[in-house]
Amino acid sequence: MTYVIQEPCVGVKDTACVEVCPVDCIYETDPREDTNMLPMFIHNEECIDCGACEPECPVDAIRVEDEAEDRWLQINILLSEEQDINGGV
Repeated sequence: MTYVIQEPCVGVKDTACVEVCPVDCIYETDPREDTNMLPMFIHNEECIDCGACEPECPVDAIRVEDEAEDRWLQINILLSEEQDINGGV
C-alpha cells in the first residue's frame, strides 16, 4: 500500500510532507492539465507506508491508498512511472 497526494494540494504545494519523509519518495512536479495540476506526488513504489507525511499536510491532501480517490491514485502512479522513465518529470 502507498500514500496518495490528492486535490487539496493543487494550488498550495506545502512541502511539510517532503521534510518528514524518511525515504524521499515525495517529488515536486510541474503542474499539467493531464495530471489535474497536481504539484507533487508520492512515488508508489518507493513509499514504505510509514505514514509520516499524512499528519504533516496542512491541507489534508494525503490519504492512504485504500482511502484515496481513484483518479488521484492513477495520477500519482502515472507521475511515478514518468519519474522512473525520465529520471524526473
